[in-house]
Amino acid sequence: METLFNYFENITSQHRSLILVGGLTLFWLLEGALPLFKFKYKKWKHAVPNIFFTLTTIVINFSLAFLLVETSDWVQENQFGIINWIPNLPLWAYILLGVLLLDFIGAYLAHYVEHKVKPLWMVHLVHHTDHHVDTTTANRHHPLESVIRFVFTLAGVFIIGTPIAIVFIYQSLSLIATQFSHANIKLPNKVDKILSYILVSPNMHKVHHHYMLPYTDSNYGNIFSIWDRLFGTFMKLDPKLIVYGVDTFPDEKANGKIGMLLKQPFHKYRKPTSLNASK
Repeated sequence: METLFNYFENITSQHRSLILVGGLTLFWLLEGALPLFKFKYKKWKHAVPNIFFTLTTIVINFSLAFLLVETSDWVQENQFGIINWIPNLPLWAYILLGVLLLDFIGAYLAHYVEHKVKPLWMVHLVHHTDHHVDTTTANRHHPLESVIRFVFTLAGVFIIGTPIAIVFIYQSLSLIATQFSHANIKLPNKVDKILSYILVSPNMHKVHHHYMLPYTDSNYGNIFSIWDRLFGTFMKLDPKLIVYGVDTFPDEKANGKIGMLLKQPFHKYRKPTSLNASK
């Protein structure tokens, strides 16, 4: 465990890039072998805007990374934050608790707030207006959302007191987890169900990408599914019934153009419709 901690404490940008590219390549290939939906689309053409937004996310995160380093250094020097106030934590528990709480504040809470605050929803909308959800959708975030998510993560580092090693462990796990949960892959139902008790499985997250409420406002989890189960935001839906996109922005052609997506947050808010459903 100490070796893992030390590795991520000094992980290079090249290694972090390899994690991103490696995960994307792996799930891209698996989508061809084990597809959940047999999309009738040009996969590379569909990937272009998603990869563009992945690159903008990388640029923003790398540009602001010094704030994460400064904050994590400060909390360590001052022994500030939740995990530093718990005495005699073994290293494995220290790392696990840090990752769990970062997943809650930096991902679940951020995601929940984006759905509940109208201006933030309009920014987050870019992620939801993909009509063919696959592994490239994982980082389809408007640049403004990348900043919003970074702010939540930074707040998490401060409140939790995580050293930079735990921050990088969390970010690496988060990257692979989102690529996995968005991937257009079909797992055996029992395997997916068992996974979903602890981790966000592909079928679980696909429910979140259904085009209408209340399913859109469910399954906010990123790495761990426990937050949705704990806070009552967990929902199920037969994958065969899932329709991707957002009912208020149904133009698939426009939703595949980078220029239109960059402007999407600045549209007037459109009230969504809702289906009757039980959790």
